[in-house]
Amino acid sequence: MSGNQRWQQAGRLEVFEHHDPAEQEGAGQGPDFERLQGAVGEILSVVDDPGRPDLAETPDRVARMLLELTRQQPFELTCFDNSAGYDQMIVEDGIAFYSLCEHHLVPFFGTARVAYVPREKIVGLSKLARTVDHFARGLQTQERITNAVADLLMERLSPYGVGVQLHAEHLCMSMRGVRKPGARTLTTALRGVFKDGPTREEFLH
Repeated sequence: MSGNQRWQQAGRLEVFEHHDPAEQEGAGQGPDFERLQGAVGEILSVVDDPGRPDLAETPDRVARMLLELTRQQPFELTCFDNSAGYDQMIVEDGIAFYSLCEHHLVPFFGTARVAYVPREKIVGLSKLARTVDHFARGLQTQERITNAVADLLMERLSPYGVGVQLHAEHLCMSMRGVRKPGARTLTTALRGVFKDGPTREEFLH
């Protein structure tokens, strides 16, 4: 976790703060945006004719898109007391996510399955999806996202265990290189009781 990221706890609400240059500068403003515009213009001058009318707004659009896809957004990991004493697996499946491959700067996308066995805290279900979205932002690898989601939930919830699976198609493999569209990559991160025994088998199968 970088120096500009920190967790603060206030009662049952845990707030993740992240410095967001795009948000502070405003859409289409600031030095980061201007540098991106110029860089995209340079790329266009190599791969196409930047003077074409159809490309006139492309540097602006691409710069906005990259800032949107690479800046993590703050969110609240809302937690509640596990007053019912629930001690079975809670699973959220089919969480769609999109990210950018740090090796080729092309998208990879798919679905995530996130599960945990609560101890004293339970988390709002939408926050599991927001956690996946948060770590999918930026130039990433699928492995890093998978581990980051599992580690954060273990740290914040202190559950008996966490399981995270990501299934994704990588366009760097589908549209270039070996060109195998439809091939999907599976990554798994298991913590606590998910590492072995019946909980592992229930989550995986």
